[in-house]
Amino acid sequence: MTLPFYNYFANGETGENEYAASSWPGLNLSAHERHIKAQSLEAAQALSSAVYGGGMFELDRIFNIYVDRHYRCDDPPRDIEQALNEWHEPRDQCAGLLTAVRLEHTSIQEYTSDEFGLLCCTTAGVSNAARAGSERTVFDAAGNKIMSSDMDRSAPSARNLTIPSYVPGTINIMLWLNGRMTTGAMVNAVQTAVEAKSAALADAGVLDSENGLPATGTTTDAIVIAVRQRVEEPKPIITYTGTATMTGAAIGRLVYDTVTESLRAGLLWKERVRQK
Repeated sequence: MTLPFYNYFANGETGENEYAASSWPGLNLSAHERHIKAQSLEAAQALSSAVYGGGMFELDRIFNIYVDRHYRCDDPPRDIEQALNEWHEPRDQCAGLLTAVRLEHTSIQEYTSDEFGLLCCTTAGVSNAARAGSERTVFDAAGNKIMSSDMDRSAPSARNLTIPSYVPGTINIMLWLNGRMTTGAMVNAVQTAVEAKSAALADAGVLDSENGLPATGTTTDAIVIAVRQRVEEPKPIITYTGTATMTGAAIGRLVYDTVTESLRAGLLWKERVRQK
């Protein structure tokens, strides 16, 4: 098992809340009451779909923040900003993710070669599992709910105001790559990671919660890839990260394994709760 914070959260072992990366010197992950924090001693170039700190920019910290599974909010970035203020964390150069997954189910795995090092940190919950491309409930920018089959209709009767489209119960993936990579390769890395995530869900038999079809993710999945880009180290520049490359293979394997492990930990916890 590679659930490094399990004893901290489940058994109250306070000395079990730190994880030092072997693939990236100076990268440390720490567990806190409400969040997992990953911090590098130096800024990295990042590509992110995070609800706070999305886009392409430099960062040195990523936060995975626990919220109750009944959390409903029209402004998650505001809530993350408030949490950062509470923890006396600078609000710049960081990304923030939200999860309803129990933080003891955080899975971390690493890979190191002569060309790069890679760390993957994942929390996986599938209470709102969904299949991309299938007919299901979707939301417009104003939070109005419609069926995807009604997207071409202009009649207002097809819509009704409902809960916000952000619902925790998601798969959050952090990738930290100690190496050099082009921007295009970073986009390709995200593509490969998403393919591996979908493969893990398929092999786990996860179904869309609305239509019963095999799920490809959840409705609120997020990913951050941070690349060290240290030019003084003699590492080759990675230009492609498809599944036939060493980099892509490592990304795929670590994402697949951490998604699988985090999901399995959640299922075992639910089984223990049912037996009590």
